[in-house]
Amino acid sequence: MFQKKIGIDLGTTTVLVYVPKRGIIIHEPSVVAISHADKKVLAVGKEAKDMLGRTPETIVARRPLKDGVIADYRTTEAMLRYFINKALGGVRLLRPEVMVAVPGGITSVERRAVIDATLAAGAKAAYIIKEPIVAAIGANIPIGSPSGHMIIDIGGGTSEMAVISLGGIVASESVRIGGVKFDLAISEYIRRKYGLAIGERTAEDIKIQIGAALYLPDKLSMEVKGRDMITGLPKVIEVSSDDVTAAIQTELEGIIATVKEVLHKTPPELSADVMDKGIVLSGGSSQLRNLDALIAEATGVPTFVAEDPQQCVAKGTGIALENLEAYKRSIFTS
Repeated sequence: MFQKKIGIDLGTTTVLVYVPKRGIIIHEPSVVAISHADKKVLAVGKEAKDMLGRTPETIVARRPLKDGVIADYRTTEAMLRYFINKALGGVRLLRPEVMVAVPGGITSVERRAVIDATLAAGAKAAYIIKEPIVAAIGANIPIGSPSGHMIIDIGGGTSEMAVISLGGIVASESVRIGGVKFDLAISEYIRRKYGLAIGERTAEDIKIQIGAALYLPDKLSMEVKGRDMITGLPKVIEVSSDDVTAAIQTELEGIIATVKEVLHKTPPELSADVMDKGIVLSGGSSQLRNLDALIAEATGVPTFVAEDPQQCVAKGTGIALENLEAYKRSIFTS
């Protein structure tokens, strides 16, 4: 039995690969390690992420996507080839059809780059679908019904918000704020407040373990190791959830402002539907503690986190692939 279809959530920080009937079979960081001398790919995914911030001069570990779009074409192609081959296993006679989810706000040039990289990585046909649509499909929202549903997909590089009705996007916005910007804000805040330099992996750990969108009544705290900015020596400090909340305020305000903009552009009938059904959050960064409560408080609309938020987009691409005809209007093909 040849598996000839693959759905890919090509994220700034994580790549998820969905194969129909098998579900999500790959969930790895979108990081590639390359040797400086001969530009050879040394590692992809988890293995490459372990090298971030730890490589000698001869090796570069980097994320080929920035803000949800391709920043380094050749590295993205190598990464896609690796994941497609890994998903399909050994020998195969037929090249797969691949559907890739991309941010709603990308330009036609950026879209072309994704299609070209997917075809160069070994796909027979490449389909591109907007993230808000597939996130809604993956979150089990009946997007074909004639009523408004609002989805907010907060990933590593971008936050996508859209009001969907009758299978199409009625109002949408895309803002280049996500988990990566949260991490940068945390490391910058800790450098300013405590004079401690930390790496991006440490900042991500802090966000996951003690991060919150609203100040918590019962504060969480953890020990953080880094380099003292004055003495240059290693140092350990205690960081609380309040520090993280203060650090990411500006980024959260950017997301809230964009959500309000989409609600402002939504026709009144659909606004009433959204008010009834609430807003659904998906994407890895939507798992930040109390983010749903913050959005509900700022907009006055009930807000819920989808089940398995990080997997919604990948699941949605798989479902859309299996029902290409039904989702024809939302898909760009090549």
